[in-house]
Amino acid sequence: MRSSRLLTLLTAVVAVGALSAPASGAATSFGADISYQTIPGEGGTPMRGFVVKPTGRGDGPFPLLVMPASWGAPNLEYVGAARKLAAESGDVVISYTSRGFHDSGGEIDVAGPDTVNDVSRVIDWALANTPADVNKIGVAGISYGAGIGLLAAANDKRVKAVASMSTWADLEASLYPNETISQLSAGGLLAAGQLTGRPGPDLRRITAEFLQGKIDYARQLAPSRSASTKVDEINANGAAVFIANSFQDAIFPPNQAVDFYDRLRTPKRLLLQGGDHATSEVLGAVGLSNDVWDAATAWFDRYLNGIDNGIDRTPPVQAMSANAGKWHGYPTWASAATTADTVSLDTKAFVSGVDSAANSGIPILSGALQGYFKIPVGVFVPAVLNAGVWHGPVYSTATTVVGKPKLAATVKSSNADTTLMAYLYDVDPAGFGALVTHKPYTIRGTRTATIDFALESISWDVPAGHHLALVVDSVDLRYTSESKAGLVKIGGTLTVPRR
Repeated sequence: MRSSRLLTLLTAVVAVGALSAPASGAATSFGADISYQTIPGEGGTPMRGFVVKPTGRGDGPFPLLVMPASWGAPNLEYVGAARKLAAESGDVVISYTSRGFHDSGGEIDVAGPDTVNDVSRVIDWALANTPADVNKIGVAGISYGAGIGLLAAANDKRVKAVASMSTWADLEASLYPNETISQLSAGGLLAAGQLTGRPGPDLRRITAEFLQGKIDYARQLAPSRSASTKVDEINANGAAVFIANSFQDAIFPPNQAVDFYDRLRTPKRLLLQGGDHATSEVLGAVGLSNDVWDAATAWFDRYLNGIDNGIDRTPPVQAMSANAGKWHGYPTWASAATTADTVSLDTKAFVSGVDSAANSGIPILSGALQGYFKIPVGVFVPAVLNAGVWHGPVYSTATTVVGKPKLAATVKSSNADTTLMAYLYDVDPAGFGALVTHKPYTIRGTRTATIDFALESISWDVPAGHHLALVVDSVDLRYTSESKAGLVKIGGTLTVPRR
């Protein structure tokens, strides 16, 4: 996947510079020692990584942070952040290439038992070979490394804190939302695995099925590879969990992370903001100032270093509107909205299997443009043909859509299998719409169905004089569509949470 490789390259280039740069704000007597090591993983498989130790702080012991690299990324990914954490917080940090990729040994097992146990073996090695504190161990990561960190928190009681960024908690919900294959995201991940690593038997079978348009085996494996099935173990072990995801994440969209967060009973924190997969964290990974990594550092300072920095006394859910630049805190994500609008959707008909002008944009690129530059995926709503289009009332004052908009509808189709794409737009007085959020839904084996589902979580500031519009069609290049040529009729209600 080109965008994934570009992010990896950017990370590597900036991280190289970070190796020799002084850590910002660090006292001059504090620094970091960096070495490249071969660490025995599960079964003795060599894991290769950078070991970063604090200097100028005595002999320790020091908190330990283990950082498994992202899917397709090398161990250089986190070295900039690792150096900063060692110099400024006094942590021992190990950034290693995940099993099966690049310079580490073994084969890619898609976050299987060996990959999860690798975290424990890296901890074992660190306790024996570095001044790491057995009572102060954390795991941090982005994407693949983020999910591995959550699984490790369920697997190893020594893990006391986790920072999980652009994470998956439910693989099936991420890559098969509402029984719809997220073909560009899944295909990109599979291609990156082939290009940067050595696929094991599970990944080879998943890839072969995907090329046939099936994901049966991936769905079979998903529960064992998803932290959402291991919440009880995480709660019992008690690790403090920090989660950061982006609203436009094309690979691991926010709802699955929010639903997982809601079930945690340990100290927890959730950050949500505009952007796409890993785009909100990549600069922080290389050691530059970044809201997510700054918050993650404060999280580890509190729950590993024991520093009373107040992070546990601020609202645990922090969200920045995708088209604005200010953080807001809430006790829970559900409580972020103080009211809701219900829009009646009179029955409309359109031809299925034929695209409209509405779309979800280009994975990674579109979300990055939204996150960095506030440039949304747009459409001229009056030009949207061959779709159901419904308009809400014009807002006389500015409002914020916050939470999970929900669509409840009755669908009648001339085909037994029908894929629907629901898009919510913020429409200005001239009719130009900015994509707020979206979600696919596939109906299988029936021509009449009642559907009720949430669009992806969002915080979006709607200016006065604008209104919301819902568009439903049956084709989006991001997803596999089961719709064939035919007629679809749909009507129901849209509920929009806001404050």
